[in-house]
Amino acid sequence: MIGVLDTNGIQALLEELASSGFSVIGPTVKDDAILLGEITHIDALPSGWIARQSPGQYRLQKDGQAYFDHVVGPQNWKKVLFPTPQTIWKADKGKRNSLNITEPPLPTEKLALFGVRGCDLAALDILDRVFGGENFQDPRYVARRKNAFIVAVNCRRAAQTCFCTSMNTGPEVKEGFDLVLTEIIEKDRHVFLVETGSNSGKQVANRLPLQEAGQDDIQAAREIIERTTETITRQLDTSDLHDMLMSHLDDEIWEDVGERCLSCANCTLVCPTCFCSTVEDVTDLTGDHAERRQLWDSCFTLDFSYIHGGSVRTSIKSRYRQWMTHKLASWVDQFGTMGCVGCGRCITWCPVGIDIIEEVQKIREAHVAHAMAT
Repeated sequence: MIGVLDTNGIQALLEELASSGFSVIGPTVKDDAILLGEITHIDALPSGWIARQSPGQYRLQKDGQAYFDHVVGPQNWKKVLFPTPQTIWKADKGKRNSLNITEPPLPTEKLALFGVRGCDLAALDILDRVFGGENFQDPRYVARRKNAFIVAVNCRRAAQTCFCTSMNTGPEVKEGFDLVLTEIIEKDRHVFLVETGSNSGKQVANRLPLQEAGQDDIQAAREIIERTTETITRQLDTSDLHDMLMSHLDDEIWEDVGERCLSCANCTLVCPTCFCSTVEDVTDLTGDHAERRQLWDSCFTLDFSYIHGGSVRTSIKSRYRQWMTHKLASWVDQFGTMGCVGCGRCITWCPVGIDIIEEVQKIREAHVAHAMAT
């Protein structure tokens, strides 16, 4: 089903989702950034805001009237589906020093993820493999994901740090959505092409004031995606990437990036696919109540690789190497896909502007030089 909504129709969509019991989470402007928050009215969306991004830099500025020209921000959807912290169990002291241990019930809230980009939708597919596999599952993630309704958005703009075309994840949304919007702004017309991708999406669309989409609307949406694709010039060469990286684990290149990296973990926190976590046990002052909590962690922290006798990766060099080779190589061995979707967040939010594409290119050049020498 393909139809057209005006801005009043988007408000009707928000109201329809709310009336169906969904809490709508989407992009908002807060603290000079695009952050995820609850959306009850179209005015909460970042109308007219765009994000200028480059290595180590992010700035919002006003430009135009589009609701979805801002590209991705520092937060991603794992914040919603895999939040931190989460309580795993609670223990309370009872009579005669008995101990009552309880697990919190699985989440039942219905969530509508509003404004999901192609790269982030691909990231959700990756997290589904990590947390929803046949052999091992995270029941809290699975419960939230099962109750999620996805309203995706095709990108009208790309950031300087985007490389989704290299990873085949954008800027066009192709699958995994309930509804997908393409925002069309013409001289005297501001509308959204709406396409359905599931039965749930069709049911919601049937209750909206959709107008029939004409060929001009479909063509305009296609041209928007084509123009956006043309602006994505940053490219990651993924050919033979797995074997190339794993055959250069001892190169001096890792020393160079290790000297620049702050090991701050920004890249893993903003990454939509990084899933590392830890647990901590806490008690109250009386000692009568204790909890075990799950929190996000990062392979860039020294304690992350701690085993009996000390940490395995003591140098920043080794931790950066672990992150990048896992993301682009050994992740394939585990889950059958790379752990990178080309969103560019790790480049934008690195305080010293380390660019994963440039680091891969350095290794590729060394790989080619070695092959020629032998």
